Amino acid sequence: MPAIAKVVVDIAPLNKEFDYKIPDKLLGRLSLGARVSVPFGRSTVSGFVVGFADRSGHGHLKDIGSIEEEAVSIDESMLRLVRWMGEYYCSSLEQAIRTVLPSAVRRKGARFRKQMFVSLSSPNGVCLQSKDLSTKQNVVVELLRNQGCKSLTELTSELGITSAPVLALQKKGLVSIASQSVRRDPLAGRNILPTEPLKLMKEQGEALCVIRRIIDLLASEAEGQNAKGGEAGKKRQGESSVVLLHGVTGSGKTEVYLQAIDSVLRNGSGAIVLVPEISLTPQTLERFIGRFGSNVAVLHSHLSDGERHDEWHRIRDGHANIVIGARSAVFAPVKKLGLIVVDEEHEPSYKQEDAPRYNARDVAVMRGLMENCVVILGSATPCLESWANVKKEKYQLVRLSRRVDKREMPLMRIIDMRVETERTGRMAVFSRDLLEAIRVRLERAEQVILFLNRRGFACSLTCPRCGHVAVCSQCSVSYTYHYEDDKLRCHICGNSKSVPGKCPGCGDLEFKFTGVGTQRIEKIVQKCFPHAHVQRMDADVTSRKDSYERILGDFKSGKTNILIGTQMIAKGLHFPNVTLVGIVYADLSLHMPDFRAGERTFQLLAQVAGRAGRGDTQGEVIVQTYTPFNSAVQAARRLDYDGFCDQEMAFRKELGYPPFKHLICITIKGQSDEKTSFCCKALVRELKKKLLSNVVMSDSAPAPLRRAKGFYRWQVMLRCTSTGVTTRIVKDVVNGFKFPKGITCSVDVDALNLM
Repeated sequence: MPAIAKVVVDIAPLNKEFDYKIPDKLLGRLSLGARVSVPFGRSTVSGFVVGFADRSGHGHLKDIGSIEEEAVSIDESMLRLVRWMGEYYCSSLEQAIRTVLPSAVRRKGARFRKQMFVSLSSPNGVCLQSKDLSTKQNVVVELLRNQGCKSLTELTSELGITSAPVLALQKKGLVSIASQSVRRDPLAGRNILPTEPLKLMKEQGEALCVIRRIIDLLASEAEGQNAKGGEAGKKRQGESSVVLLHGVTGSGKTEVYLQAIDSVLRNGSGAIVLVPEISLTPQTLERFIGRFGSNVAVLHSHLSDGERHDEWHRIRDGHANIVIGARSAVFAPVKKLGLIVVDEEHEPSYKQEDAPRYNARDVAVMRGLMENCVVILGSATPCLESWANVKKEKYQLVRLSRRVDKREMPLMRIIDMRVETERTGRMAVFSRDLLEAIRVRLERAEQVILFLNRRGFACSLTCPRCGHVAVCSQCSVSYTYHYEDDKLRCHICGNSKSVPGKCPGCGDLEFKFTGVGTQRIEKIVQKCFPHAHVQRMDADVTSRKDSYERILGDFKSGKTNILIGTQMIAKGLHFPNVTLVGIVYADLSLHMPDFRAGERTFQLLAQVAGRAGRGDTQGEVIVQTYTPFNSAVQAARRLDYDGFCDQEMAFRKELGYPPFKHLICITIKGQSDEKTSFCCKALVRELKKKLLSNVVMSDSAPAPLRRAKGFYRWQVMLRCTSTGVTTRIVKDVVNGFKFPKGITCSVDVDALNLM
């Protein structure tokens, strides 16, 4: 029996495991992942047992104080995932543990909400005559007879009384008052109608057969391992348990997910469904809750700490074995996990921006391998990394090439805005074709979606005389003008200021707003179509918890004719009456300084186009662009995913970009540009001494967004065929590097955001 426990303390990320002696009273009681109290310096702190050893390289060891029985712990399978995350994403074990266990359940004092409940002491009623009770006491007794146990707050509110009559009844022994835990339900008050499984089309049925075959195969393998006492989570040989479900928009991927989950439930297992945060709409939740009812738990960033605490414990205790959520839901403590679905698997929002900078899609695949469960990656426009894994036969490919009920894919028209500008003599926001198409739809009582992935009114404030641009003092970006509060706002740090009355550079009064945002689109549409009901959906109007539901509810009911929005309306929405989608400025993501610009533009155009024509009428998509012959735009027009992939893959292979190599981005930040630059160059020199010759490393260079939130940023990029050895070297060099005070370093493995 091991005598030493390795403990990670739950304080600042020290990136170190500490050896503690296991006292006799705890021998045989400690398990991996257990939460313990340990002496640390002059204080006592909490920690997690992450390993055992027979001996230690240190001298005198302190004893573990106690096991924190009531605190949440980590099970062994999740601990394996934590270790993998720490190693793969170059983060400390403490950071990985904090990511897996949300603060709402990890912190001391986290508990269920308690309420006082009142019930009759005798189920047959009250033995005293009603004349022995006051009028208010009789009313309380009558209500409890008819409705049963009630919370004290609810009872007094309903009857319009104080608690005095209830307490008097308690003294007489007629009622009991007891404290009970009350669940904080994030879906309380919603009336969701139950649904039945739909009849599948041929391709949907074939896809479900493939998934069910793997589910059954893994279930039988798990039974065999349990019978032999074998270790679960070993890597399978032969058929892959990861399925890439490549289905065009509107092809019924969600119904395949629902019926696959039903198959998992029949095996006594649970499921996790990941959706991008922007797709986690009431419409999405209704489909899963309507099918599986109270068996569904929800985890996402809009929950309060109390709601998150209660949902997490409901999952861990087995009261809910289907979890719907954003990226952090991949760590949900589902018992006997049988299926993980990653919907819209290409979405960049699955990538965590803070350490550990994990990608929930890749974590889902790794958790599936460790826990022997099926992983479905679904998308109309899969990322090239997943497509490459299909080509390598690491993933199985299943296609849905047609929309459900034989609905036609939308027709897509490309409008060359250069021609429009030449015709009018100025840069127009809307082309004649798009305005006419909107007018026709409004006459037919059909609905329109207008997409522009830029919020605000104008993207800059510029002086036409001296060229001065209003730039944020903390970031290397210009302010965006917001019409509603007449403010200049920075979309990087959130800083805001009033609009100056004259140019700070030359004093000229003719400041001009340039560029277009969703607020300006809204104003123009209201002016062009004064009788239409227009709604805008972007980060500025969805800050309130119920704003998504209200805006989408109005659109669903037909109160709104035209919905204008950013990428949050690009996916996950199903509105059969939408027959026109207008993409106002398709070039916005195309000219970013990022090798993925073409891929992201193609994905965004294809996804937005998919909102049109989901009813009986064929949809139309009008794409306004100044680069109509760009390969990504043309491939999106044809909805030619395979053709786009072939061309993009050839470009990536030639330049050694992902998916042919892994990309590691190291960013140095500091408030002094000179000091930050010096540290980045010094780090590059240290890395050159240790890295293998097959690793391609760039020189140190300013980040494309050189300054953000008051910090200068310098970067170095590494490209390698395998991350294992490279990340270990990077982690050792970074941890051993003596950074001056005020300088920080972050490592992003498989980086998506290079800005």
